[in-house]
Amino acid sequence: MMDFDEPFRGTEAVATGVLTRHRLARHFVRLHRDVYIEPGVEPTALLRAKAAWLWSRGCGILAGTSAEAVHGTRWLDPSASAEIVRDGHVRAVPGIIVRTAQDVESCVVDEMVVTTTARTGFDIARSGGDVGRRIEILDALCHATGLKAREITAHAARHRGARGAAQVERILGLVDGGAASPPETHTRLLLIRAGFPTPETQIEVFDGDRFVARADLGWRQWRVLVEYDGAHHWTDPSQRTRDIERYTVLPEMGWTVIRVGADLLYRRTEVLVDRVGQALRRAGLRSDRSGGCVRDAARLRT
Repeated sequence: MMDFDEPFRGTEAVATGVLTRHRLARHFVRLHRDVYIEPGVEPTALLRAKAAWLWSRGCGILAGTSAEAVHGTRWLDPSASAEIVRDGHVRAVPGIIVRTAQDVESCVVDEMVVTTTARTGFDIARSGGDVGRRIEILDALCHATGLKAREITAHAARHRGARGAAQVERILGLVDGGAASPPETHTRLLLIRAGFPTPETQIEVFDGDRFVARADLGWRQWRVLVEYDGAHHWTDPSQRTRDIERYTVLPEMGWTVIRVGADLLYRRTEVLVDRVGQALRRAGLRSDRSGGCVRDAARLRT
């Protein structure tokens, strides 16, 4: 049975008798040559990758955003064009970027050929553009797949002459697959740029043998935690109940919890940096390690 919520080949649907040519033309959306989908389906990076794979008729390797999506990376731009690597000269079409490359390491995922996770990470790291956004995507890729920065480093060592390879090591030094969302990555990078010791991610707190909480990031040594509260922390009743409980218990155990929302993170960065600095200094962080943390807010946003 053909799933019309997924991209499909029109010729295949007609040949198998699932659709008539008339119904295909009148009732479905044409994404690419011979690639269709049911009207009203929201586009995602994964959907665009599948459509590009069908368009290529299996000739090529999904790369870039498309490979990230197939490997399970979240938080990708749903409007971004799909990307595919093919041999020879193949003209790009609207919605699909076609590249040529040699020695591209690949694997098969869900019957589609894609760049390996290490190659995908390498391509992200050297892609250019905003450094913070690249690190967010790398964090998400590592979080989704278990990929380690050292695996990307090893891959980069085999491609030293590739375009953009020189900047990969610097980018990978800031990657942490523990971040569960782009705002968590943004928070971590902000605190590092502000001069604080690099925070640990996904800190588990126990009271004896009893699990109490898993915090987004923080410093065990000073018992300071930083938590990013997304919308679900306020709209999901069960999440709200858990939050009330743990934010009562953690201070009783000697932990300081700094809660961060979008406004504080993106518009009042100097306030966030000041709160973290005060908490760490009260907990014993020497001033010479955190001195000068409150810097120009515009610089902290870079």
